[in-house]
Order: sequence, then structure tokens, then C-alpha cells
Amino acid sequence: MQPVERPGGGLAGESPFRRLATLIAGIEPGKPPIDLSIGEPRHAMPDFVAGTLAGHTAEFSRYPPILGTEEFRTTVAGWLDRRYHLGEAVDPERHITILAGSREGLFSAAITARDRSAERIRTTNARPAILLPNPFYHAYAAAAHTLELEPVFIEAGPETGYLPDPDKLAPDLLDRLVAAYVASPVAPQGTVASADFWTAMIGLARKHGFMLFADECYSEIYRETPPPGALQAANDLGGDFANLMVFNSLSKRSNLAGLRCGFAAGDPGFLAEWTRLRNMSAPQVPLPLQAVGAAAYGFEAHVIDNRQLYNEKFNAAAEILQGRFGAATPDGGFFLWLDMEAVGGGEEAALRLWREAGIRTVPGGYLAGTLADGTNPGARYLRLALVEKRSRVEEALHRLVELFG
Repeated sequence: MQPVERPGGGLAGESPFRRLATLIAGIEPGKPPIDLSIGEPRHAMPDFVAGTLAGHTAEFSRYPPILGTEEFRTTVAGWLDRRYHLGEAVDPERHITILAGSREGLFSAAITARDRSAERIRTTNARPAILLPNPFYHAYAAAAHTLELEPVFIEAGPETGYLPDPDKLAPDLLDRLVAAYVASPVAPQGTVASADFWTAMIGLARKHGFMLFADECYSEIYRETPPPGALQAANDLGGDFANLMVFNSLSKRSNLAGLRCGFAAGDPGFLAEWTRLRNMSAPQVPLPLQAVGAAAYGFEAHVIDNRQLYNEKFNAAAEILQGRFGAATPDGGFFLWLDMEAVGGGEEAALRLWREAGIRTVPGGYLAGTLADGTNPGARYLRLALVEKRSRVEEALHRLVELFG
């Protein structure tokens, strides 16, 4: 495991989308553009959104509670039970908070994790650290940078499903961890953590005293089998979800990226400390938006329809690509992660796809950190977000095959 290089003068570096904009600036696309770069769902919003907003418009005049309304938290608790068979283990009053999208929570939770770990890590005489996947969601790295924590990349490849091997995490590293970020389904590769994996990671978090932040924002975008959840594993272990916070949102499951509404659930002691900070600093979710969020978590039919649309696009992609560029249908998420080493790597492929085929994609190296030895595990790859309607995704993939063979 190696620390992140400080690209662009800061640990978190620059947004991959700003880097992409710089890469293709001034280049006219060779064909009508198709944007597969950003993971922003383009499927239709649920039918109930407009009516729910209209029915709660007057509530824009009120300050929202930082934890969320009772209706929102109770609905989320019900969804968690239905999805993960938790029974009454989740108490809406103690275990759940609303978030203004999962990103703000994934960032600010690290502050409380650092404060909570300060005395424990001080006794080790070592620098506090935070464990990151690589590629990573840039909010994780931004938290490490802001808090001056040492970022440590997980050395993980296809043999471990791009997840850490709990048996290979060194005790001296675990002792100085503030938190570990783990996503399932993994983005962008789309692999899924098993229940045994979550059990092992929760055990390590409790033994060594760090927080496990489970990013499950793609949990409802899967091919066949629902991904196991970290809360489910923690509930089986007992301990009132100690050392675990799970993050989710409506952006992917309900096509409501602009709603900025999600939740975190887990360790009640951590949540109480985190709420003291969030009461002073976190963005609040307006009450009408919370009403939409409650409606979305209480209604599953649109999620099933949404998932089917993605699965149809992955079936089409498999037929068009026929395994080219290492293409494989992932267990979860909506990204294709293509190996473009034969055509010069992800950056060169992204540049040519825009210039010659009008396809906007993200080089994998922009989503990953360069290691101390100068290598970047994402450099050879290209990420395609299958968010457009099926006909446009098919057109984009046919152009890609025509260009690169």
C-alpha cells in the first residue's frame, strides 16, 4: 500500500471531469456527441416527484432538522429492514441521519472519525491514516487532504474483486487508521463485497478502533443478486452497529441526482458525535425534498424498472463488444471498465474517442492516484457510464468498436 501523490498541488488533486474538460478543450467532436463520462442517471424521474413537491411547497419556509424528519427516517428504517432483513434492529431515532447527498456525509464523517481516534492513535506515535480504494471517489481523498491524514491505497485487483484482503491488512496500519472507505458495488469495476468480507472488515474495525465507512450508493443497481449489506453483517455480529456507518442516496436508485438526498445509518455513538458537528456545519435538506425522499424509499417499483433498463444496456454491450478490451458485465453499478492499453491507454483512448467518434468518456487514470513508484492502476483503463438511453449507448459502443477494432 502506498500514499497518494499530490497532483495539482493538493492531495485530492483536480476533479476528473475538469481534467477531462482540459484534455478535450478546443477539439470539435468528429460525430454528434454522446456523453458517457459522468455517472448521472438519465432515466426518467419517478412519477410521484412533482406531486409530492407541490404538496409540500409551503414547507420551504421552515428550517429542516439536521437528522431529517421522523417520516424520512422511519421510511428509511423500513426500507433497510425490507432490503437487508434487519427486523427492528434499526431505530430511526438512534441509527439514521439524512444527508444532502452521500458526498457531504462521506466527507464530513471523516472529521468525527479523526477526532474520535485522536487519543488512541497518539499512543502509537504514528501518523493517523485513512484507507482508500484506488481508483477512488474523490470525496474520500478530499477528506484525507483536509484533515492531513495519510492516505493509504488498498492494493487490490481482480483476484480480490478490487476489495482489500482483510487477512493482509497489517496490524500496525490498522492501529493508526481513523477510517477505511469501502464501496460495494465497487465503482467503477462493479464487483460486490460478500457478507463474509463485511463481517471480517467490521471485526477489524472493532478490534483496532477505526470506523468502517461503507459506501453503498450503487446497492440497487445490480444484475441479478442483491449485494449483501454491511448493516446486515453487523446486525448478525451484534454490537449495535459499532464502528460502522453505511452511506446511501437516491441519486442512482431513483434517478434523483439533483435532489441531493441520501442517508447514513449505523453506530449510534458515532452518529451522536457526528451530529454535534453537522448541527453547526452541514447543509440541511429542505423539507419538501425530504418528503420526496421518503416517498422514494417507500416505493420500489420504479427501482425495479430502473435496474431492468441498465441490465438491458449491459446485455447490449456484451453483444456489441464481444469481450473486446476486457469487457465483462459487472455484478453491480452502471459502469464499463475497459482495458485500452493496446491503443495507448485510457487518456489516449478518451482523446481519440472524442476527437474521432464524439464519445465523451473518462480516462481511468483520472479516477486513480499515482503511487510512489510512479504507476497509476487506472492509467490503462477507460470508464464508460451507461446512463444514456439504450439506443445511444449502443451507438456509442458501435463507434468505439469501429474506431479501435
